[in-house]
Amino acid sequence: MSGETLTIGVLPLGRPTFDVAFAEEMLAGMMADLRASGHRLIGPEKLLMDADATQAAMTDIKAEKPDRILILQVTFTDAALTCRIADTFPQPLAIWAVPEPRLGGRLRLNAFCGLNLASHALGLRNRLFSWRYAAPHTSGIEALLTEEPMVCPLISQITDADPEYGGALLDGLRGRTIARIGAHPDGFDTCAYDSGRLADLTGMTVTGFELADLFDRARAAPEAAATGLKTELSANLAGLDQVDQTELDRSLRLKLALDGMKAEGGFDAFAIRCWPETFTEYGGAVCGPASMLGEGRVPCACEADVYGAATQLLLQAASDQPVFLVDLVDLDPSDDTGVVWHCGQAPMSMADPDAVARATIHTNRKMPLLFEFPLKPGPVTFVRLSQARGQQSLIIARGEMLKRDMAFTGTSGVVRFDRPAEEVLTRIIDSGLEHHMALAYGDHLGALESFAAAAGLPVIHL
Repeated sequence: MSGETLTIGVLPLGRPTFDVAFAEEMLAGMMADLRASGHRLIGPEKLLMDADATQAAMTDIKAEKPDRILILQVTFTDAALTCRIADTFPQPLAIWAVPEPRLGGRLRLNAFCGLNLASHALGLRNRLFSWRYAAPHTSGIEALLTEEPMVCPLISQITDADPEYGGALLDGLRGRTIARIGAHPDGFDTCAYDSGRLADLTGMTVTGFELADLFDRARAAPEAAATGLKTELSANLAGLDQVDQTELDRSLRLKLALDGMKAEGGFDAFAIRCWPETFTEYGGAVCGPASMLGEGRVPCACEADVYGAATQLLLQAASDQPVFLVDLVDLDPSDDTGVVWHCGQAPMSMADPDAVARATIHTNRKMPLLFEFPLKPGPVTFVRLSQARGQQSLIIARGEMLKRDMAFTGTSGVVRFDRPAEEVLTRIIDSGLEHHMALAYGDHLGALESFAAAAGLPVIHL
């Protein structure tokens, strides 16, 4: 199609909970690049912030009979609208997501995570797409408008590791129980699960609860217990008195409620629909409580990610230490590093000892309690029980957490993977992997490969 002028339907996706002014600045740069390509562009040149606006834009674009569709992933969005776009337009599909500078402040866009969710959801639907993760004015963007989407096979292999130790790990997981509180958010196909399939693989069982059950328990928690928990925290966490005290009390009561559920049900891990309802309906964050529970070897997975909780239990058993369920929010080939982050819920033992751990608020919802510190340097292992493209596999990666300034607020760390960052980026998106991975310090590759052999799982090495 070289030299041919195409009609490109452009759909810029964003969310008002992120930095809209910065997103609009990035969008202006992206649109300037697209106009310079010489192709005919149709669609809005403003952020589409909700389903109604996106549907209206899709209707207008469809009437113009575009040759191709380009989604601009300007901020994080879930995959629901991306899938609706893919279902509406049979034309070749591409996604362009933008990175953001690591300035130590909030994640202003978090577009990589949106691209990650989209790649997983589209992979489950066998929908091909092209993609770029690049800033405006990056060379090569124009090729995204003309290239054909390609089939990228899962880069998996059957491990030849000795399954004996892995068999012991697998036996140790059997009978473990996960409490799922609330359903995973719409558009988070990465967090969907089938309880029978999980039980067949790991022997773990899942018990479901409504969010209202958690909130009612939290409201009923004794005031003295919440006060005591605050006093206990203040020994290792600065700034507790500088956040809203009513919201802090609500957040601490979530920890007490989860403790009560564990004591009554004997649960080994939780998978919690953390947002938006903990903020909009209850009025306090569960991130800090998740950090405390993780430190106590009771993993908590965000967004009701049951396979994420199961993965945490696996890595906790393999490493014999607390684990952290992370989002990979940036990969920078020029620096050959990535950034792992998740709000403010890393276990306190993962804090850089040279930093001061502080109490903070959720960057989008502006409520406590979250923890804030950079992750300590040292070797790390990542793992995920994956269902990418509907096939169960084990994702494994190793790297070195670097001693760097905090990339983004909350709990985050800069990591250099064993494989070059550009290859890690390509493997994650082309394979349609989930956006959550469990992290533990140390090298646990051998144990995890042995587990994969015992469980009959192919391995994808990032």
